[in-house]
Amino acid sequence: MVRSTPARPDEYTIEIERLTDPEPNVAYPRLIEAAGRCPPEDVGGPPGYAELIEDLDDPDHERRDEMSWVGEDFHPNLLDADMLKADVAALAKRWSKKPASKKARPA
Repeated sequence: MVRSTPARPDEYTIEIERLTDPEPNVAYPRLIEAAGRCPPEDVGGPPGYAELIEDLDDPDHERRDEMSWVGEDFHPNLLDADMLKADVAALAKRWSKKPASKKARPA
């Protein structure tokens, strides 16, 4: 099992919790579980994302107007897990393709 935590919007920390035997006829990597959305671009790293979450939870937040750039439809806990699973499955399929064999050149 691998746990992935966003360090920045474009960077993740991967923690391997345990190794298990692969299941037959399953393409890897495979998304088992997802929680929370990725931070929006240019949020200001982990401290900026933490402040954005605080702002979203508090309608009277002192920097409410500054944080409105993210849009009202951004919900940090709402994500499309099926879409993410499909994306990871497509990646696994692409990675599992065997490269074309090279034809031997005549000597």
